[in-house]
Amino acid sequence: MLTRPKASHVGLCLLLVLTWFTYRPGLSGPFLFDDYANLPALGAEGPVTSAATLARYLTSGTADPTGRPVALASFLIDAHDWPATPYAFKRSNLLLHLVNGTLLFFLLRRLNHALTGQELAQRRRAEWAALLSTACWMVHPLLVSTTLYIVQREAMLPTTFALLGLSGWMKGRDLLWRGRTHAGLIVALGSLSIATLLSVLCKANGILLPALALVVEFGVMQRSQPLEDPAAVRSNRAITGLCGLASAVIVAGLLYLGIKGLVYGIGTQRQWTLGQRLLTESRVIWDYLRLLWLPRAFTPGVFNDQIAVSTSLLSPWTTLPALAGIIGLIGIAVRYRYRAPLASTAILFFLVGHAVESTTIPLELYFEHRNYLPSLLMFWPLGLWVCNHPWKRKSLVAAATLAGLAGLTWMTHSNAELWGNGREQAALWATLNPDSPRAQVNAAQMEISEGQPQKALARLTPLFRAHPEEVQLALNVVAAHCAMHSLDKADLERARNALRIARDPGTLLVSWFGRAISGIDDEPCQGLDLDAISSLADAGVSNPGFPAGRRQDLAHIKGIIALRRNDPAAALAEFDYALSLDPRESAAMQQAALLGSSGYPAEGLRHLATLDSLATTAAPGFGMPMLHAWILQRQQYWPRERAQLESTLQKDLHRKSERP
Repeated sequence: MLTRPKASHVGLCLLLVLTWFTYRPGLSGPFLFDDYANLPALGAEGPVTSAATLARYLTSGTADPTGRPVALASFLIDAHDWPATPYAFKRSNLLLHLVNGTLLFFLLRRLNHALTGQELAQRRRAEWAALLSTACWMVHPLLVSTTLYIVQREAMLPTTFALLGLSGWMKGRDLLWRGRTHAGLIVALGSLSIATLLSVLCKANGILLPALALVVEFGVMQRSQPLEDPAAVRSNRAITGLCGLASAVIVAGLLYLGIKGLVYGIGTQRQWTLGQRLLTESRVIWDYLRLLWLPRAFTPGVFNDQIAVSTSLLSPWTTLPALAGIIGLIGIAVRYRYRAPLASTAILFFLVGHAVESTTIPLELYFEHRNYLPSLLMFWPLGLWVCNHPWKRKSLVAAATLAGLAGLTWMTHSNAELWGNGREQAALWATLNPDSPRAQVNAAQMEISEGQPQKALARLTPLFRAHPEEVQLALNVVAAHCAMHSLDKADLERARNALRIARDPGTLLVSWFGRAISGIDDEPCQGLDLDAISSLADAGVSNPGFPAGRRQDLAHIKGIIALRRNDPAAALAEFDYALSLDPRESAAMQQAALLGSSGYPAEGLRHLATLDSLATTAAPGFGMPMLHAWILQRQQYWPRERAQLESTLQKDLHRKSERP
């Protein structure tokens, strides 16, 4: 006999459909920013079409010690090679958001049932409270920049596994409560262990799952569903003890990183110290909370490099109140954990969820996607309060609730439409982030491509005057002048100066040089010839703040310029120097192949011989780099690639010698 579906389940289905159509306009948007730094790994060594290429791809990640292989594997759902189109990636992200919303509903439903009792009316209210809380999270506009930013699937997947782990832990606890001690212990501990492992293999903040489980356990579960059976109590203590031990290890690791960063510094890539980062994050956390509780349709997006650094407790003056407020918020949550357990749990869950990305690890200061996991329980107290409060005018409350959800949906839909239109998105983000070099460069590049270099130059010049060390501003000012046919020696000198003193801008720097060299044939720019491009590369090579890999990239650019000049001796010298900066098989093979394809097989063979004369690169670091190196060795990848390349170069050399 068929049973009628629960009204809350029908409501969940409607919510999923609503969320899909709310986000749908954003599926047509382009790749953005970090997408270009991460997704090309799909085709870095050819299409991922075999077990061997799959093993190399899954171990190729460099983010975190784990390399995030589960997240990398998820991108294979959408493409096996690069370049690819963004639609499939964005669609998968949206489907994952719907899955996470479904998992959140069932987790909150289980939590609400544990809190509100077993009476039918109470259970119905608990179901609707779970649906309302889930709806607030799913259609919140702050989460658009996670869901539609392809590479942030790495932030969404840990949330998936965290929800599965917490649900499994709740199921295990329910079994303990019913007296099934061994089954409860296995389910709870197994769920948390497996889910934590999978979360960490997506992103490092997945390691917080045991601590998040502790927050929920001590926040609400020990009072709402106390265990009475002695064996169940002992099992629960064992589970919470292991979670506590894992949390202590996490805290010790963060403290170690903090002490190390304070004593030894955090390198040359960041313009702030670790102490300044910690002060700044207190302000950032409050801004996240503001955007969660006072949402708006359009947020700053992915460009947040303009955040003012807190250099002391009073600079800017908001630092001290923000830091005191965070400490006070923690104190209130602990102090009122018995009188207001839901609010206390939601607050502590949010703050613990930020413990990795917003504390001692020297990541960039601000990204909206960091709220995806921490905000899971943010609207849970609100949902229960609305559904369980004995309102006198329930119809008015229902209307107000629907109006609030409609407002969130409208804002999210508007933001999704913006994400689907790269041109409007670039312009609005530049308006919302006037002091962000990345936002202004993104908008300027769009304007140059549309034949409006004057607007691009007017946008970039004031900011470049204020930040002469920003190489991305300098090079795009050069590009705008080229498009206007007004490039002069002073513009080039300013760009060279920026390259001499800039911090590492990443791989996008090499992309600009590649476009500049190609532009000599496609759209020549008076003043930006091979000599000028070479002088810019020289300035970057001389920058002591650039890592060896970046200087190697620029020396490689100089070798390409030499090939364009039909000077194989100079090209070989530049490639040899580039290789000496960071001896790697991949760099040597790429450059040798380039020499051969340009008609100089003898130089290509000599370049490979240079690799043999150099000391090999230091052993790969612990974690995924070590496993990747082992797989390459196991597959004899580089020896086979080299043998094939040397054979090709020898054949080309033989054919060349036979020519009259």
